[in-house]
Amino acid sequence: MAEEFRLRSVAVAVYGPAALFGLAEGSMLPVVALSAIDRGATTPVAALIGALLGIGALVTNIPAGILATRVGERKSMVLAAAVSAVGLVLCLVNIGTGQGALVLYGAGVLLIGAASAVYSLARQSYLTESVPLHMRARALSTLGGTMRVGLFLGPFAGAAVMQFWGTAGAYYLSLVAVLAAGAVAYRVPDLETTAEHRAAVAAITTWGMIKQKWRVYATLGVGVLLLSGIRQTRQTVVPLWAAHLGLSPTVSSLIYGFAGAIDALVFYPAGKVMDRHGRRWVAVPSAFVLGASFVLMPLTHGAVLLAVVAMVMGFGNGIGSGIVMTLGADVSPSVGRPTHLGIWNELGDIGSGLGPLLLAGVTALAGLGLGIVVSGLVGFAAAGALWTWIPRPSRGLRPAAVRGPPS
Repeated sequence: MAEEFRLRSVAVAVYGPAALFGLAEGSMLPVVALSAIDRGATTPVAALIGALLGIGALVTNIPAGILATRVGERKSMVLAAAVSAVGLVLCLVNIGTGQGALVLYGAGVLLIGAASAVYSLARQSYLTESVPLHMRARALSTLGGTMRVGLFLGPFAGAAVMQFWGTAGAYYLSLVAVLAAGAVAYRVPDLETTAEHRAAVAAITTWGMIKQKWRVYATLGVGVLLLSGIRQTRQTVVPLWAAHLGLSPTVSSLIYGFAGAIDALVFYPAGKVMDRHGRRWVAVPSAFVLGASFVLMPLTHGAVLLAVVAMVMGFGNGIGSGIVMTLGADVSPSVGRPTHLGIWNELGDIGSGLGPLLLAGVTALAGLGLGIVVSGLVGFAAAGALWTWIPRPSRGLRPAAVRGPPS
């Protein structure tokens, strides 16, 4: 019961806003490209504007770590909600079509991506500081799962609202969700700190953190980069292979939905396994199952087999919920943790960007089937890297001081 109580004690502070941010993102994602086209964008330009969400996060991860280190996690979450709200307002401002309208809309999308990076890092750092080590994986897996639930429900909620207010309804729903998340974060207590801790934090720099942790970034960080690459690519391969097989968009969406349901069901048991038996027993199987499902996918020739492989892929991804956050927390210093997590998240986002590019490049040269297989090999490489470099508990997972919220 003590474990359950501890998780409940941070549910409102972290899990509620995470679900709201996920809902906000999920409701607007399906209409980003459509909104750009409505403002006069060509298909390539619309795709570029859609990519600004990821670009905003990529360029903000490290500054987000510095910000959270300097002003604290709670204030960073509130600021992220405010910036996201500004971005959504810019997305709602429609001045017609043309370059000016696209620049204004693109600026809004970029701000939302940047705010998402700040919020993600701040809530991850807050949870890491608040939860004891023996419950860390469950707490962070639940965080990842809660975000996925919001992302899963967002498109349905957005579609319902758009029945009354059109495309703008999705942005209104997102705006309400991020403002609610910001209001919750505003009432969250600051983490307890000491004068010595604040003085030590003031001396932290990004370059100093890189010099302190470069071996971790060059080893385990590479494993995380590879894992992030295949996890991001999985979102593309199912609809692409479904289209290659000539399946209808409806069937493709159903298969994707089944895989997503499996993904969302297994996050908490996986966290318990990590806490009881070690991170390796979830991270390595997650990467291996993802790799195997990629390699098997080109062997499918119909909807049923593709659905089975997609659900295996969903299982592999689901058991890895929160693993990148957990590993980042495990190897983080007690002083300057947000700065480290900013660098860590940057490695993950670089992998997320490179994974789909690898698929696209190999597909252009040798066809979709080989492109999917090569992407699967990335999963096997990630499994090997994680098995080799995840610290053993006796060496790398020593309990760090936990700064909980004031009682």
